[in-house]
Formats: sequence, structure tokens, C-alpha cells
Amino acid sequence: MPNKPSPPIPWMARIQVAFLIAATDAARRQDGTVNRFLLSIIEPKTSANPKPIAGVRTSDVTIDPTRNLWVRIFAPSNPVKDEKLPVVIYFHGGGFTFFSAATGPYDVLGRRLCREIHAVVLSVNYRLAPEHKCPAQYDDGVDVLRFLDSGGIRSVEILSGLDLDLGSCFLTGDSAGGNIIHHVARRWAASVNSWEKVRIKGIVALQPYFGGEERTEAELRLEGVPVISMKRTDWGWKVFLPEGADRNHEAAHVFSDEVEEAFPAAMVVVGGYDPLQDWQKRYCEMLEARGKNARLREYPDAIHGFYVFPEFVQSGQVIEEMKAFINDQRSQ
Repeated sequence: MPNKPSPPIPWMARIQVAFLIAATDAARRQDGTVNRFLLSIIEPKTSANPKPIAGVRTSDVTIDPTRNLWVRIFAPSNPVKDEKLPVVIYFHGGGFTFFSAATGPYDVLGRRLCREIHAVVLSVNYRLAPEHKCPAQYDDGVDVLRFLDSGGIRSVEILSGLDLDLGSCFLTGDSAGGNIIHHVARRWAASVNSWEKVRIKGIVALQPYFGGEERTEAELRLEGVPVISMKRTDWGWKVFLPEGADRNHEAAHVFSDEVEEAFPAAMVVVGGYDPLQDWQKRYCEMLEARGKNARLREYPDAIHGFYVFPEFVQSGQVIEEMKAFINDQRSQ
């Protein structure tokens, strides 16, 4: 038998990856439910802090308490005078089922994006499956944009004195979050004339979670690498998709989608040790075939979720790529 693929992983990141995999596997039940109580005990969480920490303030803002829809806002504590800041709306990964905007590694990532891109970042705490199936997560994403468009963010204390450029919004997400931003961007683009302030200038899909009934070459070849397995992704699709749907449902299998004229430019990040890479490359090809500006960025030694862990050299590299993409799209 061939040797199992063995990606290079820094030892500290290896420990964190192993812990998060063990936590989600322990909480995942065979009957398609999640042990939320167990997860609440073992999942690392971080509170918001309005005091400056390494140049960033954070605050949690509720949008709809009836569905626990809120955002964690990351704001620069050292603004440059007269600078208009882009707005990055981030959707976390976790197979539509796990994690939140308060999960420790995502709090760290939000701070890094805010500080290094010099942007205001909104990390979205959307509803999770299986309690809330598709399209709840897409609905939540659109409602966050409506909250921005209505000016709801203006009263947030940590944003006092900052000039937000709502005409330069960027949807960003990893894994399941990368799937969400595609569908949210399509909804925004389909009703582009109904938005007063919000303009989506680009999307950054970090190893987006797409799929289908087909087993791709990478899924078969890379079975056994850390984080992603066919067993985990199959379970995730089953609990997320509408009852009775298979993986060729339009939420997962987006490759025959029409793409609206106003659909923004895209940056798609792929890792060489990610079993989902064939779907991600196909997504980029689909956008290009429909005349969209789509940039593929490949990191050959990267596992799924590498950008969450600062220990990976590629994590810093991808943030630099994101910054360049955002600056480029803002200038157009």
C-alpha cells in the first residue's frame, strides 16, 4: 500500500490541529446531531476586549438575538488620520456545524487580518447545522450585510473616529465560510440596485467547502491527511443540506451555477494537502468561464485550515496575498 501523505506541520500547530479534530469528532454523533454541551466544555473560546491589544480593539454586536446572530468586530486602535478603512466580513469554517466567531483561533485570525490588512473586520456568528439547515447560514450572511447597509454599525463604540468605507466591502471565509460567501455574494449581486451603501468589491475564498457525489482524485489520494476526510465531509453535507438532498445539491455543487453580472472578483486559496482542492480549482475555473476575475493561489505544503495557525509560514503569506488583492480591487 502507498504511504499515507505526510504534510509538514509545525509542532505547535500539530498539537492544536489534533485537539480541534478530537473535539469535533467527540461531539459529532452518528445520528446526525452534535453534543453541544461537550463542545462548550472543550472548545477554546475568547472574549471580546475593547481595550487595545497589539493595535486592535474588539467588540461583540448583536444583530438578531432571536437566532443568536452577532458579529465580533475587530477595529484598529491606531487609525491613520483621514484614512478610509475597507470592511472585511469574515465567515468561519467548521463544516457549517462547528466553531463560532469567539473560537480562539478565529479570534486570533480576526486580529491578524485587522492589523495586517488595516481593515475593520466583522467575524460572523451565523447559525449552525444540524439545528439550522441550509439556507439559514446564507440568510444570516445577507442579514449582516443589511445591518451594515442600514448604518447599524455606526453606533459601535470601538469604531468611534474611524471612517469605514462601505463601498469597499470584502466577503471572506474559510472552508464552510468559503461556501457561504459564494452564495451571499450571489444574493447581493442579484439585488445590487437595492443596496444603498454596501458594495462588495471582492471575495476571498480560503479553501472553500464545495462538493458533489463524485469522488475526486485528490479526495481519494489524500484520504488520511489531517483535518479533512471523506467521512467527515460526508457527515457535514448530510446534516447541512435540506432533508433528502444529496451532495449534488446546488448549495454544495455550484459548478453549473449562473453567476450574476455584478458578482465580484474572487481570490481562491488552495492547499496542496487539502482533499477538497479539486473542487476548489473547479470553482475558480467556473468563475473564469463565466467571465469573472478569479485568481487562484496555491500553497503546495498547506493542509486544510493552515491560515488559522500563525505557526505556518504560509499563513502570513496568504494574509499578504489577501491584502494585495483587497488593495488592488479598491483601486479599480
